[in-house]
Amino acid sequence: MKHANNNSIRCYATPPFECNYLLGQSATNLVIDPSLELNDSLLGALLDRGFRRSGGHIYRPNCIDCQACISIRVPVEKFSPNRSQRRCFRQNQDLSHSSSAAKFNEEQFELYCDYLAARHADSDMNNPTPDDYMGFLTTPGVNTQFHEFRLQNKLLAVSVVDHTPNGLSAVYTYFDPNQAHRGLGTFTILWMIQHARNLDLPWMYLGYWIEACDKMRYKTRFTPCEGYINDNWQQINPV
Repeated sequence: MKHANNNSIRCYATPPFECNYLLGQSATNLVIDPSLELNDSLLGALLDRGFRRSGGHIYRPNCIDCQACISIRVPVEKFSPNRSQRRCFRQNQDLSHSSSAAKFNEEQFELYCDYLAARHADSDMNNPTPDDYMGFLTTPGVNTQFHEFRLQNKLLAVSVVDHTPNGLSAVYTYFDPNQAHRGLGTFTILWMIQHARNLDLPWMYLGYWIEACDKMRYKTRFTPCEGYINDNWQQINPV
């Protein structure tokens, strides 16, 4: 593939592996050369091509017989919350916000472990080490921010977000599993969209969406939204 400055970027196709989202299917990713030095501008250009970051790996689904994984982004100036989203945003106005650069924090890590134990007990992500945690969420050269949301002094949620010149990218959000009634997953996305608008950034990238996957259905509730399909961004109109 070509980068914006016309320098070529080497990509590799992974061997097939078991799909994490569609039962009984195999998957293949297209991965950017791991020796490439990342920076915010390069990451932003790759996000614009449908890629996503996980740790130091920049990848895009590359399955021969399946195109179900679609990269999703929200045009922040056009976004209009629905009634349920407005209610969720209002009910969390008692939370305070702060942000920090990407570095290990014991309190954040403990909340992450609690979240995985409650939501992903059967996943190979469960019982992470601090190195697993930081290796999954961060990488050198990228402006990654940990956005904290607290009720008084109690940490309730953390959104890990990459800041690029053309938008914000939601890397991962985790929250207190005992606070499910607050809708913290929805609230943090609404907050990030507003944060992107405040920074005059046009896009909020939400990662991949699979229409047949219930766990991903929430992403297209932030409308209008666009999907990267056939090498172009197109408006998504899910049923």
